[in-house]
Amino acid sequence: MSLIEKIDQQIKEALKAGEKDRLIVLRGLKSEFKYRQIDKRDDLTEQDAVAVLVSQAKKRREAIEQFEKGGRDDLVGKEKHELDIINSYLPEQLSEEKLHEIIREVIAEAGAESPAHLGAVMKLVMPEVKGRADGKQVNRLAMEMLAK
Repeated sequence: MSLIEKIDQQIKEALKAGEKDRLIVLRGLKSEFKYRQIDKRDDLTEQDAVAVLVSQAKKRREAIEQFEKGGRDDLVGKEKHELDIINSYLPEQLSEEKLHEIIREVIAEAGAESPAHLGAVMKLVMPEVKGRADGKQVNRLAMEMLAK
């Protein structure tokens, strides 16, 4: 079952169970899938669906950060709940140790020696970890490793 089909099925289950919060998030994801399909002018692949989920998760993380700065704990809780729902559909996230390993391999492969080579490293790492790691975390780890 594809990710999109799985979310369609979950929408039906949330409707039957009366889970309003979950239903809102799932319908929002379905809407984003539709927008992406219209932009693409073709059916979405599994990678496209994961890209939509990654984008939506990133929006929630940024909103959480902003609401925490603004002292809006009520909205932080809501966004965290939505992020948890979205994360449940994303592929398993890579551990920090695994990310270190991947970044180390890419640094060696690219011959990167200083933080000035961060862009080249990120360009090679991100396609490999797409959907399984947050770009900010990858950037931070790569910067730390290049600074040594």
